[in-house]
Amino acid sequence: MISRRHFFRFIAGLGAFGASTTAYGFGIEPTLRLRVARYHLLPPKWPADFQLKIAVIADLHACDPWMSLEHIEAIVERTNALDADLIVMLGDYVAGHRHVRRFIPAGEWASVLAGLRAPLGVHAILGNHDWWDDKAVQREGEGTTAARRALEAAGIPVYENDAQRLSKAGRPFWLAGLGDQLAYLPARRFRPVRRIGVDDLAATLKKVTDDAPVILLAHEPDVAVRVPSRVVLQLSGHTHGGQVRLFGWSPVSPSGQRLSYGHIRMNCDVIVSGGLGCSIMPFRLGVPPEIGLVTLGGPGPAVS
Repeated sequence: MISRRHFFRFIAGLGAFGASTTAYGFGIEPTLRLRVARYHLLPPKWPADFQLKIAVIADLHACDPWMSLEHIEAIVERTNALDADLIVMLGDYVAGHRHVRRFIPAGEWASVLAGLRAPLGVHAILGNHDWWDDKAVQREGEGTTAARRALEAAGIPVYENDAQRLSKAGRPFWLAGLGDQLAYLPARRFRPVRRIGVDDLAATLKKVTDDAPVILLAHEPDVAVRVPSRVVLQLSGHTHGGQVRLFGWSPVSPSGQRLSYGHIRMNCDVIVSGGLGCSIMPFRLGVPPEIGLVTLGGPGPAVS
């Protein structure tokens, strides 16, 4: 039988472990760790000899001190160093919680993101917080968000149910961007809205006019259950990998466990980024901030 002394020693040790874990989750992992999550895929409808490298930025949630302009500059520099063919940004640029010293205006973080460089360009969609943060758009139930205006002013195109045909070395593919699925908050202080999302998957895919492969950007991964096999790859953020992830399991994920993080095979391949910033609380544990690097086709340890 465990003695009383050993029991209290165990409780004290457990408390010390909890305190150190809490300190790490608030003070180190969210701001001092940054990794590159690498995926090498060969989807069934992607030409095996066509290599395309995509850098993925998701869920910045710009604010001081957790995601400062200096921190975003470091992310831009690290992303450019990956030498990707194109860079995609998956939304949620604005702060996702209130535990901040300063909310960074859209024009400031967009000016830093303008430093991103890739041969096939930088392409963006919006996330739910980019919509929710714009009180005028929420109040009217329509309009262009401040985040979109700032990105476009910085020379970064924003896709909303739109698609663009791109090519590398004469090999074409389509990049499609879905409107946000949670754009409008049904909050009582605002007039009732007729819809929550501004997404239109059918209209987006109708803009694809040939049989070149399609890559879909969708902030929330939930749409994956409706994405047809015509799409070879869906790139999403939103979940932050659960923001706490232990032994491959996230206690809380807004899109469910299956779509919480990483590579998932559904009708198409799906990559859910763990993102860079924080929502609700500035706390991460077991899922450090990450830039994604997705390689399609070409030589290497492809997952088919």
